[in-house]
Amino acid sequence: MTRPLLIMKTGKTLLSLRADGEDFEHWIIRGMQLPASSTTTVAVHEGEQLPALTDIAGIVVTGSPAMLTDGAAWNEVAAAYLQDAVRHALPVLGICYGHQLLAHAFGGCVDYHPAGREIGTVPITLHGDAWNDPLLAGVPDGFVAHATHSQSVLTLPTKAKLLASSPHDPHHCFRIGERAWGVQFHPEFTAAVMRAYVLERQEALETEGLNAGVLLAEVEETPHATQILRNFARITGVMPG
Repeated sequence: MTRPLLIMKTGKTLLSLRADGEDFEHWIIRGMQLPASSTTTVAVHEGEQLPALTDIAGIVVTGSPAMLTDGAAWNEVAAAYLQDAVRHALPVLGICYGHQLLAHAFGGCVDYHPAGREIGTVPITLHGDAWNDPLLAGVPDGFVAHATHSQSVLTLPTKAKLLASSPHDPHHCFRIGERAWGVQFHPEFTAAVMRAYVLERQEALETEGLNAGVLLAEVEETPHATQILRNFARITGVMPG
């Protein structure tokens, strides 16, 4: 029997989006084109017990409204688990908060970005170590992805390989070892989800000098970012191919 993919949940999406009965894990599963039965979701931020590494095929760490610098105790539980996963060569994909948590687990520095928030559909550029990377197979050198974050990986872990950046954030994607990746952007977001985030934060954006109307007009679907989810599912073996 194929082992399931673990979705390590680190928080919940907007209340307005949860009203439709969906959250980060549902979008990840849909983006990967997997049946829900091939995954298991554990809310680590709520103290749920993480499974033995031998019982899972890989790990996806979700986004979260939390800030890593808040120092919640569960972060260190999750970080130790990710360290063990990497030591055992288990595939790991950290998304947004998960990207930051993975960097933190291996000695990177996470804090508020000095230039402020990044939000909307943003241009992503691949770097030298990306072109033969299995997570980015079939992804062009430049593509767009959805992002919403105030904190960033300011300093990568020493052994991390930089794979992609945006004009705002130089550390949008990195790899540790051969099978652990962090992406600051949200490959699971649709255009509708991205618009909901911009609208939810519209007042704060205007206060920060960002134009919500322009951001909304620039939102588009991001198929190349979503391709990354399917690539990861193949890497874990949960999706054949």
